[in-house]
Amino acid sequence: MIFNSVDFLLFFAAFFFLYWGISNKGSINVKNAFTILASYLFYGWWDWRFLGLIALSSAADYSIGIALQRNTRERNRKLLLYGSIAINLGILATFKYFNFFVESLQELAQSFSMQFSLTTLNIVLPVGISFYTFQTLSYTIDVYKGKLSPTRNILSFFAFVSFFPQLVAGPIERASSLLPQFEVKKKLDYHQCMAGLRLTVWGFFKKLVIADNVGVLVDTIFSADQTPTGANYLIGAILFAIQIYADFSGYSDIAIGISKTLGFNLMSNFKTPYFAKSLNTFWQRWHISLSTWFRDYLYIPLGGNRKSSSRVQFNLFITFLLSGLWHGANVTFLIWGALHGIALIAEKRIQIKANKWIAWFCTFTVVVLLWLPFRAESASHLVQIVRSIISFSNYSTAEFQLIVQQFSTTRFIALVVILIAFLAVEKNMELQNFHDWIMRKNKFTRYASYYILILSILFLGNFTVKPSFIYFQF
Repeated sequence: MIFNSVDFLLFFAAFFFLYWGISNKGSINVKNAFTILASYLFYGWWDWRFLGLIALSSAADYSIGIALQRNTRERNRKLLLYGSIAINLGILATFKYFNFFVESLQELAQSFSMQFSLTTLNIVLPVGISFYTFQTLSYTIDVYKGKLSPTRNILSFFAFVSFFPQLVAGPIERASSLLPQFEVKKKLDYHQCMAGLRLTVWGFFKKLVIADNVGVLVDTIFSADQTPTGANYLIGAILFAIQIYADFSGYSDIAIGISKTLGFNLMSNFKTPYFAKSLNTFWQRWHISLSTWFRDYLYIPLGGNRKSSSRVQFNLFITFLLSGLWHGANVTFLIWGALHGIALIAEKRIQIKANKWIAWFCTFTVVVLLWLPFRAESASHLVQIVRSIISFSNYSTAEFQLIVQQFSTTRFIALVVILIAFLAVEKNMELQNFHDWIMRKNKFTRYASYYILILSILFLGNFTVKPSFIYFQF
C-alpha cells in the first residue's frame, strides 16, 4: 500500500476516524493494539509473508531490552547486545545482501580462472527492511548504553516498530523520541492536525508534480537501452537530483504530516540540502535520520574525530562506504558511498575559503555528479555514462529535445514554471519545513499557495506512472 494510491487514502481515512474514536474512549493499550493491527495490514498489503520478519525483529528486541535491564554482568549484557545485532543484521544480510555477496564472490573467482558454484536464494526483498531493522537495533544499543530504559509495554513497543506512516521509508526514529509518544493518551488537536495536512499536501505536490514528471525524463535518459550524449547525461544527472529529492523528501513530508494528524511528532528528515555550501553541511541536511544514525552508531564508536587525522579519515570513509551498501546490494552504491567519503575527506583536508556562491556551486556540482553511480543500473552502465560525459565531441542535445516531446508544449511550459517556483520556495524556506514557512506569510499568500498546490496536483500531477517511491527499494 503506497501513499499516493486510492487504497491508502481509503485506508487512512478509515484509520483516522476509528483511531480518534478509540483514543477518546479506549485505553492506551487498546489504541496501540489498533495501531499495530492497522500497521500490519498496511505492511502486509505488499506481501503477508513480510509480517513474520517485522514481528520477529520486534519480539527479539523487546525481550532483549528487558533482559539487558535485568542483567548486571557486563559479559552477559554484551552477549545480549551481540544477539540483537546478529538477529537484525542477520535478517537484513540474508534478504538484502546474500545473493549480492555470493554473485560477487563467483565473479571474483572467475577473474582468477577459478570455477565454483554457490547457491543463491530465490527470495523477495521485504520493503522497508533496512529502515525498521535500524530502528529496532538503535533501541537495544541505547538500552545497553544506559541512554534509555526499556519499555515493558509490549504493545507500545510493537506499535513503535511498525508505525505505518514511517515504517517503509523513515524517518528512522529513535526510541527515546518516538516510543514515549505511544505511552501517553492523546487528544485530537485541530492546529496540529492542520499543520499535518499542510505538510501532507506539500509532500504530495513534491511527489506527484515534481518527482513523477521529472522522473519520466530521467528514466528515458538513463534507460539501459539508450546511448545518450554526454550533455544529456549531465542534464539527466541534474534532473535526477531534483527527482530523488522531491520523491524522498515528499515521502518524508507525507509521513511527518499524517503522523501529526494522529498526534505524533517525527523528526525532520530534510532541510533544503541542495542549498548547502559544503558537503559536510549537505549531509547534515540530507536524510538526516540515516546520517545521524550512522554518526551515532558507527562513526563515533569507531573513534569519530577523537583519533589521529589518518584514523578520522578512515572512520569517515568506512562510514560512507557502509552507508552506500545500506542503500542497496549493488556495486554502484558502494562506489557512490566511497566517492562521497573521499570527497568529504578532501574537503576536510583542503578547507578552501570561497565566496558563498562559489562554495554552493562547487558543492552542488559534486553532489549532482555523484548521483550518477547511484542512478546507474550497473557498473558497466556507469562506465558507459562516464565515457559519454568525458567524450566532449559527443555533446549534442538533439536527443533531449526528442525526450521532452513526451509532454505537450502547454504542459511542459507549466511544469517548467512550477519547477522554478518550487526551487524558489525551497531557497526561501532554508532550514524550515513547509508548515513553519507558510504560517509566517499573510492570509492571502497562505490560501493562494494552498489552492495552487492542490490545483497543480490535480492538473499537473503524474497519475500514470507506477505509484512507488524511490527509497522503497532500500
